[in-house]
Amino acid sequence: MGAIRTPRGTWIEEGLRALAAGGPEAVRIEPLAQALGVSKGGFYGYFRNRDALLAEMLDTWEHEVAEAVIEEVERDGGDARTRLERLFALAEASDGVPRGVAVELAVRDWARRDEGVARRLKRVDNRRMEYLRSLYGAFCADEDDVEARCVITFSLRISEHLIAADHGGRSRAEVLALTAKWLLR
Repeated sequence: MGAIRTPRGTWIEEGLRALAAGGPEAVRIEPLAQALGVSKGGFYGYFRNRDALLAEMLDTWEHEVAEAVIEEVERDGGDARTRLERLFALAEASDGVPRGVAVELAVRDWARRDEGVARRLKRVDNRRMEYLRSLYGAFCADEDDVEARCVITFSLRISEHLIAADHGGRSRAEVLALTAKWLLR
């Protein structure tokens, strides 16, 4: 009976955790193997080298933050406001997943130093903005209004957790609910 191989997805997940914790420099084969409690030999059964792992990590991140989110929002249908409400709820629920926010920030930081990552980030951000435009455009006739709502929504998603301000006696959740209500008007 042969040894049980560590699944490919487990290497990718551990790579994303390392990326979130320490940037792309922290994604190294030997420490990943140690974290997984396996030998590094299994790594080479899936990936030809570290760059191949980094590419698959970015593929996974891109799918998770763009297409998988859109598929989940679209799954139950409804009008554009209903789908936006679902998107807001999904974003709020994912805020409790530290890896999600940390990976997002790590990819954005990495993109500042790597043109290939920057191109991918731009593609992902453009996909997210296109989707928002399609939703807001369904009930906002003014293109400027649509673009402003998209930028506010997207900016809030990327940076809300970085804002440490108090909200005049309101909770963060109350302010986010007010913001969502305003965006959906």
